[in-house]
Amino acid sequence: MSLEFLAPDAAVASDRHTPLARTPMERAARAAGARFEVRDGWNVAVGYTSPEREREAIRETAGWADVSHLGKLELHATSPDDLASIVASAADGATLELSTATRAADAWWLPLTAGRALLVCEPAALPGLRERLEEAADAAPGTVSIVDATCKYAALTLVGPLAREVFARFSAIDLRAQVTPVHGFRPGSVARTPGMVVREGEERFLLLFGWALGGYVWETVADAGQHLGGSPVGADALEEVAVGMGSPGLEETSRA
Repeated sequence: MSLEFLAPDAAVASDRHTPLARTPMERAARAAGARFEVRDGWNVAVGYTSPEREREAIRETAGWADVSHLGKLELHATSPDDLASIVASAADGATLELSTATRAADAWWLPLTAGRALLVCEPAALPGLRERLEEAADAAPGTVSIVDATCKYAALTLVGPLAREVFARFSAIDLRAQVTPVHGFRPGSVARTPGMVVREGEERFLLLFGWALGGYVWETVADAGQHLGGSPVGADALEEVAVGMGSPGLEETSRA
């Protein structure tokens, strides 16, 4: 049975209609003043106030951004050995370790159990990554399933020197560096709902949670962040913060 109908990138445009995917936080982002652009078939919040003010929030307090448009794939294998073999083949020899997020093949590889993993990547990279996984899965002796989970999990990035303090106001997951270092992966309760946290950088965190709870989590993060002087930021400002590195490292670009 094919599960291709679950993939947002499989939507087909016609002469009368071009599909547009929307995140569950779009309404809240729009109410906060977001400006939107269509990117890879998604309506993406690219900015709010001004680029300078958003960069200031990232440097001095905290910013949060809706990144639910990120592609997500769930990989299930009946055998841990099969999972390891598939990951190694599709992710340039990478290996997975529980509680650690692995950055490989332009994606985050998140081990949920010994036989189950979640992959998170940019929307444009999703079709190629899915193809690589399917090719690797064909060679596995056991049963393997690859399911598009893009619209199963909403996602939000929290970044800045006060990001950890903002997070502590709605979750008990310990994000101190000695417990959750860079590339640390922590499933647990996020705003009293099942979720996951990836420490993408020293001051950058990726939060994943149920799609239907996107609006609720946005309001929770905004309430906590605004009390500390933070503000929402768009995709453009977020792109200037390094992923998978030890420091946020804002780069001055031509947009500065």
